[in-house]
Amino acid sequence: MKKVIVLCALAIVMFACKSTSITSTNTNRQSQVAMKGNWVISAVTYPGSQYIKVNSFQIADSECFVGSTWKFVSNNNKGEMALTKVGCPAFSSPITWFVNEEGQFVLKVLDADIKAKKVREGYILYVANQTDTSFQLVDKIDVGGKITDVVYQFQKVN
Repeated sequence: MKKVIVLCALAIVMFACKSTSITSTNTNRQSQVAMKGNWVISAVTYPGSQYIKVNSFQIADSECFVGSTWKFVSNNNKGEMALTKVGCPAFSSPITWFVNEEGQFVLKVLDADIKAKKVREGYILYVANQTDTSFQLVDKIDVGGKITDVVYQFQKVN
């Protein structure tokens, strides 16, 4: 009888210990649908940009993202992005993304052979100034112990 009680208690503890995420997965459908389509990054700005280089998404210098193309598909949260700027590394990748209720833009850059659920690393940015034809993604980075905003300005491509 004691074994049954111990096993039941152990089972309850195991099912009660659910892993938690730092981001909410409840999506903001309105914000996501507004992002549907093809976009280009028209500018990347941050304080001290003339002195400090930022390696965006561990891919390339932030200046290489100016002119990059992004496609967002809102009904399945997939898409793709490509860097095409001359003098920068050529890069293209599928992505998964979503916007949660807290206004966080959660992004995973994928390899062609790996499914999104197997990718454990991603990026959390914040959606700002969203309109029908533009929006900003804001990344918060640490520069010398001070949190700095890196702003990616997106413009809709027709």
